[in-house]
Amino acid sequence: MNLEQLTTYLSEHFGGHIAGCRIDKGHVVADVPLDRIEELLEALKGDVELEFDMLMDLTVVDWLERKPRFDVVYHLYSVHHNHRIRLVVGVDDGQAVPTATRFWKIADWLEREMWDLYGVKFAGHPNLKRLLLYDEFKGHPLRKDYAYDHRQPRLEETWPSRDRQIKMPEGEKIHRP
Repeated sequence: MNLEQLTTYLSEHFGGHIAGCRIDKGHVVADVPLDRIEELLEALKGDVELEFDMLMDLTVVDWLERKPRFDVVYHLYSVHHNHRIRLVVGVDDGQAVPTATRFWKIADWLEREMWDLYGVKFAGHPNLKRLLLYDEFKGHPLRKDYAYDHRQPRLEETWPSRDRQIKMPEGEKIHRP
């Protein structure tokens, strides 16, 4: 299937799940309402004509002045058919997106990363906690309204932890067998 055929197939078979479908920069892009994304992800993975069996990436775009503020973007790939699709879901600040972890295990890490950096919540996620930043970090640094000079709380413990550090007497060498 070429891009035009894929766009037509999606519009005909999943028209109730997508708000629009287009070709942009050599990729098929579908705009999906938030309340339909979970059903669409399941359908795209299970459809034998498409078999989108790989979640290649999940990212967020912050449009500070726009409503809805965020775009949650799924990049799917079909290994069998060599198809790619980009799904774009508009999300307001504070709204939760259904998790994709039941369809692709990698969504666990990708959703945690987007929560950590943008503050987008994923409803039903099994372990939605910070992935890249430390637990005491305040805010979400990739949001456009995050102050670039924002001071974070100082951590008392540093790596390696002090109780595990070995202090060698001056001049002594480590002997390895």
